[in-house]
Amino acid sequence: MLGTLNGALEARGVRLGPEAIRARVTGINELVDRLPVLTRIEIEYALRVPAGSRDVLDWALELHQSKCPTAATLRGAVEVSWSADIEEVEPED
Repeated sequence: MLGTLNGALEARGVRLGPEAIRARVTGINELVDRLPVLTRIEIEYALRVPAGSRDVLDWALELHQSKCPTAATLRGAVEVSWSADIEEVEPED
């Protein structure tokens, strides 16, 4: 989902370097019929975006999960949730 999010931003002119877009992903396994099964994935984004790009970011965050091939593959089998810690930064001169 990180790649889908980053691609949506880049397509709209918001380019983030590797230090500005990160994700921490946690997979949760539960026992189902005595088998450990991946049931949930929780994604925590840390984003440093240029000031003035918040509307584009909010739009991309809203839609990225529905456009992600991996999330589509897991739909119905694994619950995927995400949150985002967003920092708007002024461009460096």
